[in-house]
Amino acid sequence: MHPMLNIAVKAARKAGSIINRASMDVDLVRVSRKQHNDFVTEVDRAAEAAIIEIISTAYPEHAILAEESGQSWAEGEEQSEFTWVIDPLDGTTNFIHGFPQYAVSIGLLHKGVPSQAVVYDPTRDELFTASKGAGAFLNNRRIRVTRRDKLADCLIGTGFPFRDLDGMDEYLEIFSLMTRSCAGLRRPGAAALDLAYVACGRLDGFFETGLKPWDMAAGMLLITEAGGLVGNYAGESRQMEQGEVLAGNPKAFAQMVRLLTPFSLDNAKPKLKPIQD
Repeated sequence: MHPMLNIAVKAARKAGSIINRASMDVDLVRVSRKQHNDFVTEVDRAAEAAIIEIISTAYPEHAILAEESGQSWAEGEEQSEFTWVIDPLDGTTNFIHGFPQYAVSIGLLHKGVPSQAVVYDPTRDELFTASKGAGAFLNNRRIRVTRRDKLADCLIGTGFPFRDLDGMDEYLEIFSLMTRSCAGLRRPGAAALDLAYVACGRLDGFFETGLKPWDMAAGMLLITEAGGLVGNYAGESRQMEQGEVLAGNPKAFAQMVRLLTPFSLDNAKPKLKPIQD
């Protein structure tokens, strides 16, 4: 295992143990609201602090971008080639309700490109890892995206708009279109885990808009190392800057791009274009 990946795994497991302990008495966890439907708990903050301590001890010169504490640069460094992108608890709303679908996500960017990835599901003790060029793994077993070639047979993951509800009408249009085009649509509520599920074949594809870099930095690498594709709704590599993510096995990805391109942020005025088979 790559030394930097090893540190990420150590950090993710430490965060996972903090989350699991808190989950036993989830009713006692203090919760505050950042904005509409966007929650943060003392557990998010404790898990993030533990991750940052492990990473910054091992790599004090690296930059860190974390959901709760934002951007931080190593002391004395104006800019590092390496940036750790951290979501200490993706799926906080699920966690608050005791709904066991949440994960720790840690991605390392080298010159802006994902190079190491860990997504850890503490409730199932499932550790998804990837190093650029070395494949993707679930608990040290190699994983691959699915080979389903017809969108009509595919199980697709998504995320509903929850912070900014202005896009709800357009999303419902996409929801209707996708529901009629695939075998089933799922909304588990933790994007990092949804992306990991595409990588290991539990989902054939995934789409969501309004995501942040920490939601996708690790999941993107898991998918590409598992043989899948990641982009925005138009299939372009602008997902990190736009927060508009489309992922899947190559065949599903291509068919989803045909459906969702009209709704991409690249297009000013979305229009509904049914898929033609």
